[in-house]
Amino acid sequence: MDEPLVIEAGERTVEEIMAALEDGQRVVVRTEFLGSEHEVTLRYSGETYYCDTPARLHKHDSAEEMRSCLRNQGYGTDET
Repeated sequence: MDEPLVIEAGERTVEEIMAALEDGQRVVVRTEFLGSEHEVTLRYSGETYYCDTPARLHKHDSAEEMRSCLRNQGYGTDET
């Protein structure tokens, strides 16, 4: 398995993260939660997008749902 792309939350755009996921790459996002640093693993199975957080596994059935999650959680930014 290839090494995942490791980024800090907000370091990449939503579209950059989506492109990496759709190319089959896992993306590990380092983020702060309740005063501690955590890693969230993002992946795409070809049908379902996954956000594996320290608390639970989120699943998204569409690219638009995943984009919304990336924005809402602060993992990715919108292009300006």
